[in-house]
Amino acid sequence: MIPSFNEQFDQHGAWRRAFAQQLRQLGQWMSAHELTSAALQDRLQHLEEQVRRDKVMVAFVAEFSRGKSELINAIFFAGYGRRIMPASAGRTTMCPTELGYDTGTAPGLRLLPIETRLQSPGLAEWRLRPERWTQVPLDMDDATQMAGALEKVAQVRRVPVEEARALGFWNDETPEDNPVAGADGLVEVPMWRHALINIPHPLLAQGLVILDTPGLNAVGAEPELTINLIPQAHAVLFILGADTGVTRSDLAIWRDHLGDAADAQDTRLVVLNKIDTLWDSLSSPTQVQAQLERQCQTSAQMLGLPLSRVVPVSAHKGLVAKIQCDDVLLEASGLPALEEALAEGIVARRQAILRATVSANMRALQEQVQRTLNVRRRDLDEQMLELRSLRGKNASVIEAMRQRIGHEQQEFDASAARIQAVRSVHLRMLRELFRQLGARALKDELAPLERVLGGTGLKTGLRKVYAETFARVGAVLQAAQAKGAEMQSMLAGTFRQLNAEYGFSLQVPPEPGLQGLMQELQDIEQRHLQYIGLGNTLRLTQAEFCQRLLRALGLRLRTVFEDAANELEQWSKAATAQLDMQLRERKQSFARRTEAVQRIQTAADSLVQRIAEIEESARHLDDLQARLAQMIDKLMQMPGGAPVPAQVLDIDLTEPLPHTTP
Repeated sequence: MIPSFNEQFDQHGAWRRAFAQQLRQLGQWMSAHELTSAALQDRLQHLEEQVRRDKVMVAFVAEFSRGKSELINAIFFAGYGRRIMPASAGRTTMCPTELGYDTGTAPGLRLLPIETRLQSPGLAEWRLRPERWTQVPLDMDDATQMAGALEKVAQVRRVPVEEARALGFWNDETPEDNPVAGADGLVEVPMWRHALINIPHPLLAQGLVILDTPGLNAVGAEPELTINLIPQAHAVLFILGADTGVTRSDLAIWRDHLGDAADAQDTRLVVLNKIDTLWDSLSSPTQVQAQLERQCQTSAQMLGLPLSRVVPVSAHKGLVAKIQCDDVLLEASGLPALEEALAEGIVARRQAILRATVSANMRALQEQVQRTLNVRRRDLDEQMLELRSLRGKNASVIEAMRQRIGHEQQEFDASAARIQAVRSVHLRMLRELFRQLGARALKDELAPLERVLGGTGLKTGLRKVYAETFARVGAVLQAAQAKGAEMQSMLAGTFRQLNAEYGFSLQVPPEPGLQGLMQELQDIEQRHLQYIGLGNTLRLTQAEFCQRLLRALGLRLRTVFEDAANELEQWSKAATAQLDMQLRERKQSFARRTEAVQRIQTAADSLVQRIAEIEESARHLDDLQARLAQMIDKLMQMPGGAPVPAQVLDIDLTEPLPHTTP
């Protein structure tokens, strides 16, 4: 039997924890044998945290009444024996709702009032103001209390049309999408702008985040939702009704918010829900299946997806089957097939991404440690030649050797001053890069767009200013890329001179690459185009909407700039860490050589003893190199998607190293 999504994600969590533990043990072992530096330790700690705290977001997107909340109940919360998310007939989830778990926060529901849309801060800023959220505690031992509390995400309030327009729920240009006004002239709008649910569900505790979105109007009225949250989701489930297929409003959501993503083929799953409405007693099973297949094919063609990305299910029957332990009904509901597709699309993909990230860093780490071992091995070879040349020599020859070591140490001190000068230039260039990628610089680039959006009336020339803004922002990233290449070229030339003049073995890493962030910038530009089109002409006359739009865009671009700065900083640390390590190794080498000559001057037996010590040290280096390769190989070969066997994890990093004869 194929494991459910819950089981596969649970196994993924166990794999991440074991993987992170191995990374920590590797760092401890390297530190114990002085094979690391501050930069390498930072890299290992960053990798460990990335693996341990990796978040996986699954977004559920659909028009109203497509069964999103019921599907969430069926996949994730059937173990409670009842519905947890509200899923009654009609509109249920009225505001974007995030389900996750933060161990530092008590279980509860946080609700952001809808009136905050009339104020300038974006969602990211409101998250930092807990006092502005309505707090509702959740009793994890009382499923009825939990379900009752979570029904608040469906609450609405009645407001005049003018207020609905200001809040973004009324558009005079598309009256067919507007809520129906009552006899009193009031219309219904959501009571809450955003909801955060914090519960210690096993999957949420392991890093799963569920995003439940409302229908078309609410999605389009919240720029931060479509610019920031949905694009960051690792999988998006777009839910349709099996009885209706792709409606006009469904198609509008797909085209405006989902279908243009560069990785839509990999990250989008279309769920044809409510297939039980086709289970007609007057039709044969063959006829029902044929009708269902036609709906799947038509939906795939209209959305431009492969047929394999359309999965027919009945969330209601799947939930009932899980609660009643009815395997036959569960299979008929199609839920196991959806969970399998979801697991393949998320768990396998996330593991592949994490493995690729760790693998690239492990290769760089192994190369850097290998250089350190080579430096130590070269120093041992030089000491061995020196000591063997002293056999049978008189005191004057030994004194001359001591003086030569002292002269070499003076030359080394001169190289340290040269290295310090290189560092100063490198840090100055790095500070200039950080300034170019800082918040103030980004604000300057966005200023022309802010002036246009801040104006009154129709926003003429907005598309041109928008395109010019992204061109300037893109030029900043390109300039940062060029500056990184300049830094790499400078270090490469300096490293070659140091290697030639002072015997170092420095090797500059490849220039930092920001191509991925440039592509991300293009994706943001494309996703944002919908907000400056003709369909939003009226919204763009509203100051509040323009402020939300600009803030959402600014926050997203700031993240891109921060990621670029972090990428350059990590590259800089990796490049300069070699200097620290090789300076340290060279200092220790001079100390050992000086001590050896002094000991030989005072005792003839010390020469033989010291040669034996160097031979032992050489064997120790061979053992270190072999053990490092063994540990990295075991780390990269850890199986995923299943509990990790104990023998794979069993690496005793404290046992004595075996010695082998070279």
